[in-house]
Amino acid sequence: MTTYRLDRLFAPRSVAVVGASPRERSVGRSILRNLKDAQFPGPIRLVNPRHGEIEGIAASKSVADLPETDLLVVASPPDSVPGTIAEAGARGTAGAVIVTSGLGDGPGSLAEATERAARAHGMRLIGPNCLGIQIPGAKLNASFAARMSRPGDVALISQSGAVAAGLVEWAAQRSIGFSGLISLGNQIDVDIADLVDHYAADRATRSILLYIESIRDARKFMSAARAAARVKPVIVVKSGRHAQGAAAARTHTGALAGSDAVYDAAFRRVGLVRAFDLDELFDAAETLGHLRPFPGNRLAILTNGGGIGVLAVDRLMDLGGKLASLSPEVVAALDRVLPQVWSKANPIDISGDADGARYAAAIQAVLDDPGNDAVLAMNVPTALASSRDAAEAVATTVRAHQGRRAPPKPVFAVWIGGTSGDTAAFEAARIPNYGSEADAVRSFMHLVRYREGIDQLMRTPPALPQDFRPDAAKARQAVQRAVAEGRAWLDPLEIDALMAAYDIPIAGVALARNADDAAAVAKRWLGDGPVALKILSPDIVHKSDVDGVRLNLRDATAVREAATGILARARELRPDARIAGVTVHPMIVRPKTRELIAGLADDPTFGPVIAFGAGGTAVEAIADKALTLPPLDLALARDLIERTRVSRILHAYRDVPAADLDAVALVPVKLATMAAEIPEIREIDLNPLLVGAFGVVALDARVAVAPAASEGAARFAIRPYPKQWERKERLRDGSQVLVRPVKPEDEPLYPPFLGRVTSEDLRLRFFAPVKDVSHNFIARFTQIDYARAMAFVAIDPLTGEMFGVGRLHTSRQANRAEYAVLVRSDFKGRGLGWLLMQQLIEYARREGIAILHGEVLTENTTMLRMCAELGFRITDSADDSTVRYVELNVADAPPGGA
Repeated sequence: MTTYRLDRLFAPRSVAVVGASPRERSVGRSILRNLKDAQFPGPIRLVNPRHGEIEGIAASKSVADLPETDLLVVASPPDSVPGTIAEAGARGTAGAVIVTSGLGDGPGSLAEATERAARAHGMRLIGPNCLGIQIPGAKLNASFAARMSRPGDVALISQSGAVAAGLVEWAAQRSIGFSGLISLGNQIDVDIADLVDHYAADRATRSILLYIESIRDARKFMSAARAAARVKPVIVVKSGRHAQGAAAARTHTGALAGSDAVYDAAFRRVGLVRAFDLDELFDAAETLGHLRPFPGNRLAILTNGGGIGVLAVDRLMDLGGKLASLSPEVVAALDRVLPQVWSKANPIDISGDADGARYAAAIQAVLDDPGNDAVLAMNVPTALASSRDAAEAVATTVRAHQGRRAPPKPVFAVWIGGTSGDTAAFEAARIPNYGSEADAVRSFMHLVRYREGIDQLMRTPPALPQDFRPDAAKARQAVQRAVAEGRAWLDPLEIDALMAAYDIPIAGVALARNADDAAAVAKRWLGDGPVALKILSPDIVHKSDVDGVRLNLRDATAVREAATGILARARELRPDARIAGVTVHPMIVRPKTRELIAGLADDPTFGPVIAFGAGGTAVEAIADKALTLPPLDLALARDLIERTRVSRILHAYRDVPAADLDAVALVPVKLATMAAEIPEIREIDLNPLLVGAFGVVALDARVAVAPAASEGAARFAIRPYPKQWERKERLRDGSQVLVRPVKPEDEPLYPPFLGRVTSEDLRLRFFAPVKDVSHNFIARFTQIDYARAMAFVAIDPLTGEMFGVGRLHTSRQANRAEYAVLVRSDFKGRGLGWLLMQQLIEYARREGIAILHGEVLTENTTMLRMCAELGFRITDSADDSTVRYVELNVADAPPGGA
């Protein structure tokens, strides 16, 4: 995840066009004219071996003949591109935009040679096969788009040049500007995650729009998207929603986890707001170009037509929004300024003859009402009043409101059949204007969903039960035995051992090779109730396909007859299948229960995926499911459950008691933990998963396995908790501490910890007094992305008290990380700070971080002395005489940190 040199790429001092041409309508000519028309302020240089001058600008024969140049725009033939990049890199060029297509892909291709040439010199590449880039604030139009964007604060990152070009045209008509518009092309170097990182840190960018066709590096993308969504809205459109990715799925869970559903789960997991087509993306651009995100979800609707108001409410309800209530005080205020025929409720219908004055008075009352969070103003033209006057009245009132309140309440507008005059009035007041009530409500919900996503990212989850201690070693034995034998599926006895190791209740099982064995084995359970038989074959995944299940068998004779019938039927329908016998299970009959499915699937892009929904043999037909990406905590598991229709009947209704929701939520968490610790597991079905007031029990389970190509954690799109870094260490006085990575649920440890750090020690750590110990303050330290940050907390193994913390955060620029350490003031002098620094250095070494650095106040002599002893180079800060800069070359630090 690097933004190295992207600042030079997007704010170059000079540009050269390689392949510039005098030929009309050529790509090279179009790019040259766009650079000139945008009035790029620096030198524009050209490379063309056959022309000495084009449009009055001298042309060099090769890149080697150019003066030093920051940015190359390459539109030359494909076979020339690798050499061009090599020459430019050798001359110190920061980057290139390669619009040329036809470089191929993979080993031995021109694309590979081009990327290798750039990497040798640290040169950054956008493309090939792209539209180019536009940076309006830098007056840079290095593209062959038909029009230059106007400056703004929305960044557009697109994997399609056509979509980018279309948005340029659309935005020009709506007076929406961009901080940057990047067409990515084939992404041989700079990818979508790099650009999300760049624009997340860009102060000129308030929101980010993404058009995505596919993601190559899921972990890199998810890490960048999560970081960006925490600071600004990110709206994404993903094409190819109906690819038939689930056709070859082997389990019910695999069939439920279709490709687009997994993308949707991934976007939700990191706080992105999804749009489903270009219209919706354009509306998102309209919204984000005018409004900032806001808290709350209550919408007030003001209209001169009842019908369109009701349609807006319908759309709001469809999307899960909330219609604001009108308090008696607000009704009274509206009564004073509206005719008696107004609706007396929300939507606020002020009648078809409403003029500008009536609109102004009504919207003023609504803006002053604390009972709503946003306002949708709508107008349908009539012969009784002027729509233009109404638009200007609304705009004037909203502008006055904006001057009085910070932040102002957001207002959305729909003027059916509106004119350019209406649009101009709304533009002046920064009011987004839409073509229909559905578009406006959808855009309102985009911002609501964004805020909800951020709240979820910052939420502190409850801790897992202390008695959940999975036995990964025992589970691994069963799985690895099956893999070693070349089997793709665990047998029921192995599944039973696996589920026991992770404390997932499952119906008992015994193996019977033939009918007589089945009758004998069944006797252990027949005294307590009936039993069930199921066909056992590594080649028959769905037992019902061969009539391979018999239920409610109450005596040995019935068992023997059922086993004979099952085996005969399976051999008849699947003569090619290997039949191992039947399995015998006690029938679990629990009144007032629900049948669910929980499972794990393996996605080719995002790795393990957790599924939950309504269970039974018709799961695909019912399709009541929700997906999420592991790792999971209990809060995320509950959110997963609540997104299904079947979750409604998990609560009490009529004479049916509520299911044990805590036990239900633990099942996805346990499956996610299993996937992280046992990489050989590829798919799991728990179906049906019986749930009720008693808890949960799986009546049937399937587990698919395969040789592990990497550690389980490496397959995760979101890096899971790194349990391997848990250590018990001894301090100088002989006391023991548990040093482990921080967890989101550690938030309750921080207030008492910080309460025992003196104000002076806090000032030395944070460079300023610390007065705010709120949830948002602590969440910055506990809810980290392990892919780009690490924090080690030191804890008393007996009491759980927190003694200290050491943290590092990798830089967007290169393989560097900034560190910080804080030890409880009454715990200083025992060597804990040294121990935490050693842990950070060792972690940096293992992660391939080259440089560990930090800033230390000059008066913090204890930290400076420790840095010197650990081998840090200490220099004065160029910007602040009260600060020293410390830097360690991790490769030079001996193992153990000393």
